[in-house]
Amino acid sequence: MQDDSLVEYGARRIIITLTAILCALLEIVDTTIVNVALPEMKGNLGSTLSEVGWVITAYAIGNVIIVPMTSWLSQQFGRRNYFAASIIIFTIFSFLCGNATNIWELVGFRFMQGLGGGALLVTSQTIITESYPVAKRSMAQAIYGLGVIIGPTLGPPLGGYIVDNYSWPFIFYINIPIGIIATILTIQFVKSPKFSEKRKAIDVDWVGIALLAITVGSLQYILEKGQEDDWFDSKTIILFTSTAILGFVLFLWRELTFRYPIVELRVLKNTNLRIGTIMSFVLGFGLYGSTFIVPLYTQTILGWTALESGALMIPAALTTAVMMPIIGKLLTAGVKQQYLVAGGLLLFFVYSFWGYNILTPDTGKDSFFWMLIVRGMGLGMLFIPITSLALSTLKGQEIGQGAAFSGMMRQLGGSFGIAAITTLLANKNASYGADLAAKLDSNSLMVQQRVQGITNSFISKGMTPDVALKSAYQSLQYSVAKQAAVLSYMDIFLYLGILFLICIPFILFVKERKSKEKIDVGDMMH
Repeated sequence: MQDDSLVEYGARRIIITLTAILCALLEIVDTTIVNVALPEMKGNLGSTLSEVGWVITAYAIGNVIIVPMTSWLSQQFGRRNYFAASIIIFTIFSFLCGNATNIWELVGFRFMQGLGGGALLVTSQTIITESYPVAKRSMAQAIYGLGVIIGPTLGPPLGGYIVDNYSWPFIFYINIPIGIIATILTIQFVKSPKFSEKRKAIDVDWVGIALLAITVGSLQYILEKGQEDDWFDSKTIILFTSTAILGFVLFLWRELTFRYPIVELRVLKNTNLRIGTIMSFVLGFGLYGSTFIVPLYTQTILGWTALESGALMIPAALTTAVMMPIIGKLLTAGVKQQYLVAGGLLLFFVYSFWGYNILTPDTGKDSFFWMLIVRGMGLGMLFIPITSLALSTLKGQEIGQGAAFSGMMRQLGGSFGIAAITTLLANKNASYGADLAAKLDSNSLMVQQRVQGITNSFISKGMTPDVALKSAYQSLQYSVAKQAAVLSYMDIFLYLGILFLICIPFILFVKERKSKEKIDVGDMMH
């Protein structure tokens, strides 16, 4: 229900809109800005690839835990106070992230930064929605929606520029001045709605909060560390698996029986919401997974700079921006959401299969251009239709609860996607490396000729014969490792493509919209 006392006009409304969008972008850009800095962090902090993957994962876990609790926290503390506190937490931990001296310190600070950041996304949307009269809301939400989709893609080029020209801590330091300005503007301009009641401490679902954190954290640990620790040969992995299963079962029981659950699970009885929630998970998997894998491949295999890797993503982001209003018009004109989602999934399959086909140890920049444009088009066709589909048969209060679910599942999909990709990459790399090394028989005439050719080339550059021979073997070993890595990346692209293809038939079986009422775009986009 619209609270007219929150509607703003003139300069005040512009300031509130800009503050909210700035905060939403801060949170979203920070999800992916670290992607291009991972190789530098890895070297600088002396960590492994899977350890440095936790820098992204910890932030996502923080987001996922806080998102379902946001509306309750706003009610408890007042929306303006909660929003300002979230910006302050985000800003302080951005500073601490830049000052981290080892990988686990950075991971801990990123988790806390994620707790502050998750609230920014959900609350900024609500603030924008309530600052506009109903007739003008769709315009404000369109601006917000562009930020939500383009933010993850703007992270890598911005991160790349900072890493190339300064050093990785500055990707966190740039949040500080923006955070300070946003805090001042929030305290000065944002109003809090009058909530009917505050919950007493005894009514707070503390057990639900703890079980949610334990379940998500344990699951994430299993995904990240399973491959390193030989999965169920490790007692730690078995312990965390048991914790995750038990935590999940207890969480379900708690949320279905407690009077004021932190997450309202009953709303999932709605079929469209269930399918939309699963699709949001797949969207997060694809969106964050592909934003993670492309910069990683171009930097580690092709030797590009962080800025080159990031800039590669810009045309795709612009394509998504162009697609958003077109998709909005198609939805308004009555095109079914499931057809648009199916089209988006098909485009994502084309993008993944294209990636599978063009990857080599020296793929050129031009080869990526049209492939990433297809990804941009696919994203444009997925975001609003999936959210709209999930919420299309919900009414009243259920809409807010459903929106929280799809937002949470998108974030979870992203963190699972990144964890699954890093695990699979390490796995595939090891098996392909072993296979290729086994085929390099030192008694084979072809191998001997190759070694001799490389040795002669090194001797001609002034090396002594013994050093040249040693360097030739090292060079051969390096090219085997590189080839194994390329084959691993190819597999990732293929698996992602198959995942999207499998989802298409499920989407086409979704029920028709039950009611003719139009859902406010403000309620749809989360």
